[in-house]
Amino acid sequence: MSLSILAAEALSGARPAVYWTDSPDAPRPAPSLHGSSRADLVIIGGGFSGLWASILAAERDPNRSVVLLEAEETGFGASSRNGGFVEASLTHGVANGLRHWPDEMRELLRLGDQNYDDLLAFVASNEIDARVEETGVLHVATEPWQIDELAEYHEILDRFGIPSEMLSADQVRAEVQSSTYVGGLRDPQGMAIVDPARLVWGLRQVAEARGVAVHDHSAVVGFERHRTDIGVHTAEGSVTARKVVVATNAYANPVKAMRRYIVPVYDYVLMTEPLSADQLLSIGWEGRQGLSDVTNQFHYYRLTHDNRILWGGYDAIYRYRSAIGPEYDQAGDTHHKLAEHFFTTFPQLEGLRFSHRWAGPIGTTTRFTATWGTSFDGNLAWVGGYTGLGVCASRFGAAVALDLVDGRDTELTNLSMVRKKPMPFPPEPFRYAGIQLTRRALAKADTKQGHRGPWLKLLDKFGVGFDS
Repeated sequence: MSLSILAAEALSGARPAVYWTDSPDAPRPAPSLHGSSRADLVIIGGGFSGLWASILAAERDPNRSVVLLEAEETGFGASSRNGGFVEASLTHGVANGLRHWPDEMRELLRLGDQNYDDLLAFVASNEIDARVEETGVLHVATEPWQIDELAEYHEILDRFGIPSEMLSADQVRAEVQSSTYVGGLRDPQGMAIVDPARLVWGLRQVAEARGVAVHDHSAVVGFERHRTDIGVHTAEGSVTARKVVVATNAYANPVKAMRRYIVPVYDYVLMTEPLSADQLLSIGWEGRQGLSDVTNQFHYYRLTHDNRILWGGYDAIYRYRSAIGPEYDQAGDTHHKLAEHFFTTFPQLEGLRFSHRWAGPIGTTTRFTATWGTSFDGNLAWVGGYTGLGVCASRFGAAVALDLVDGRDTELTNLSMVRKKPMPFPPEPFRYAGIQLTRRALAKADTKQGHRGPWLKLLDKFGVGFDS
């Protein structure tokens, strides 16, 4: 059977829905906002950043009244449809952090580790059933040239005292059986896997228990400046607040400045049916690590609590004028490509079918990490642009945004990462043309043993890029 036919058959019954939220355990939507009210703090966006901001705000001042407004339902977007990788890194990996903030790298690593530990401790102490497994990550090489890249990364980690282990082809295949693997790097600390939707639902429950008023289906349509307050308007209500935090990330938002620095990039994901005992035996994977390959167009994959395989990545698609919408979730042939790549990696799983297929935008910046800003004389702060590593970093991003909007001079607000924004994306049509040129150059580099051509070298010189 050809790979294309095999992929088509495996996809034939897949639901066009997010596996994590396609559950009878999903909570009912929060009531939408109606009428006029006042609050000390309004948070716009009910994903991880917004939820963490509301919880941290209530922790800092239990008497502060907090209203959270979500355009769809709490957790809608990347927060409930990601791969569920909880990584400690705030900088999209150590190597990327060194390119941008070499003098702050040890501090950023310390803050990232503390944020990771605090997140897991919070989940445990509040008994959030997010199905947390601290598994570490296994980076796999599928071409000989990628082993050199892993060796360089291993040296960087060693320089900062981060434990890792280079693996031969036989060693990595003993961990997870695929004939495509030619080597690997075990990175055992600072990475867990979770059910992201259950994490979102648990955070909402904690926020509401601490007095946060959550309103779903309450899209913000505009702001109104008062002398000392900001009026936040939805279609059916309004809240007048002293402070506002905007955490809408990839989605259209009421702060135009965000759109210069954060663009929406479509990420695609497949979920298999549960593997049988024999199928699991054929691939090993007893350590249940999160896996990622080393190519520019990389794949990420992991096991779920019921032994399905989540398989995502490869294409990172930007649409002209930052277009997003449900019509793009199943568009194109990326899901078919992903299915072909899955069976190339695990041919022993022929006959396994996919139960779900989905896609949606994440927010990325030219340096692949979150960025922040303020307006309304500092009474509004915004954050976004985690580039695929927001499950954990969003808690840090929310803490920084709260410091900014509260006018606090802290260790976090003094970081260069916070004080200096990334290079903005150019306006259209140059934005679209530049991103497409970069995508083609990255794909070409994968076919040329990682050699970066003139365009990528130019981007490297200016410390900018495009990634998912």
